[in-house]
Parts: sequence; C-alpha cells; structure tokens
Amino acid sequence: MDILCESGATKSDWRLLSEGKELFRHPGEGTNLSAMSPEVVEEHIRQAAFGVLSGLEHLVKLGVADASIDHVWYYTAGVPDGERREHLETLLEALFHPRQIEIQSDLLAAARAACGHEAGIAAILGTGSNSCLFDGKKIVGKAGSGGFILGDEGSAAHIGKLFLADYIKGLVPEDLALQFRELHLGGGDGSRDYETIITEVYHPIGSASTWLGSLAPFVLSHYAEPYVKTLVDGSIQSFIDRHLRAYDLSRYPVGVVGGFGSAIKTLFVPLARKAGARILGFYPHPIDELVRYHYAQSE
Repeated sequence: MDILCESGATKSDWRLLSEGKELFRHPGEGTNLSAMSPEVVEEHIRQAAFGVLSGLEHLVKLGVADASIDHVWYYTAGVPDGERREHLETLLEALFHPRQIEIQSDLLAAARAACGHEAGIAAILGTGSNSCLFDGKKIVGKAGSGGFILGDEGSAAHIGKLFLADYIKGLVPEDLALQFRELHLGGGDGSRDYETIITEVYHPIGSASTWLGSLAPFVLSHYAEPYVKTLVDGSIQSFIDRHLRAYDLSRYPVGVVGGFGSAIKTLFVPLARKAGARILGFYPHPIDELVRYHYAQSE
C-alpha cells in the first residue's frame, strides 16, 4: 500500500493506493510550511492521518488491503527544507511507519502533474499562485511566488486583495459594494467595514490568504460588469507578465494546475495565447496526474 498527499495552503487530498489503483481518498486541511506554524501543520496532518488510517483499517478488515505502507509521497505548499523537513519526516514516520518517504513542494507537484516527464512550464493558480520551468526531471527555473503580500498574481487571493483594496477606498461601484457588504461583512451601515477587513487580513496568522481567496467567487460572479472585468483581467495579465514571460514561451508549453485556474480558464486562455503561450491543459486535481506520474516511474 502507498499513500499520496497533495496539499495546497487551503486543502489537502489524500489517497490510499495499491499498485496505482485508488482504494480510498480523504480530504484534509491544507498545509503551508512558509505561512503556518509547525504546530498548525502537525495538527492538520494528524487530523488527516486519522481519517486515512481509519480508511485503511476498514479496507484491511474487508480483506482488500494490506496494513503495511511502502511509500508515502507528501507534497506541500511552502518550502520543505531543513528542520521543517526533518520534523515532517519524523511525523509521517510515526503516523504511517512506511518503508520510504518523499517530501516535496507543491511546485514540484505541479510540474510533475502538468508536464509528466517532459519539459514545460507549470503554473499554479489556486488560492495563491506560482510557476516554474521543469526539464522533465527537476525544476530548473522559477519566478518566485512572494505570497499574498508580495505576489500571488492571478490567484483567488490576489483578486480578493485587489477588490478589498478598492472597496476600502470607495472605488468599487456602489451597487456592487452594497452586495459585498451584505454577503461578506455582515451588512449594516458600513461603519465597521474597515475594522472588519483589517482584522481579517492582518490578525489571523496564516489564514489571511484563505479569506482573501474566498472572496474571489463573488468578484467573478460579476465579471460582466466593466469594473470587475478590468480588475480580473488585470490580475491574470499580471501573472502572465510577471511569471510566464520569465520563461521561453516559444519553446515550452504551459500546464495550469489548480481549481481556480480551471475556473478562470476561459478568461486565462485568450490572454495567455496573446502572450504567445501554448497551453498543455488545465489540471484542477493534480493528484490524479501525480498518481500516473509515480506509477509510470515504477513500470
């Protein structure tokens, strides 16, 4: 039996696999080694592991699975390096007792999912955003995410941030601002809007980008309005200019990983093609491609 986990900052996807065949799946909280404390990361993994191990126990009782774990492949947002990697390895070893553990970044997960064993550009568009150039084996170039404060262009969090920045300055059209206040700020006369926004963005350590990203569906639902179209297209164009143009678009195709990227693909494709990008495809659930990647390796 093998365990494969693909975790973004918001949510994680866990799979129990036998020779590439999925026997059980479990959704969990996301992990971000750069933005979350070790304690929060550990708690999220422990909660998910309880669900995975419960599923394994049930499968063993049915006689369709072996209790022993061969491989754990764990992909996470943030940089799994140094002490954080050692802590993760110790935790996964204690929880699953596998024969082998591989811990990698969500960026390598995106590259393997989008490009397989071929060279290409992987673009992550989810709650946050990132990109890299992959040579078929390893990442050989990256633009750098910067997170929701310094980057994340084109992502759900970036669109939420741009909208909020306009909202607190009174730049959002009045009808749209009223709808937003009613749905996301508790309605009222707006006297506490600024305080609520600042509290949500600056006080909950590690969760601000998640909240910002949760606002993107509301913004996108009003895409037909000129103000929103300009904001959203500008965010996507910023990702193209600050990420995709960092690579040789005439030579390498682009694969887009993430549920948000798939949600905005009809908006993304025309702008990307205008910049000369060739689109490999959109992969809202990269774990499916990762299963194929890892078992193709063993064939």
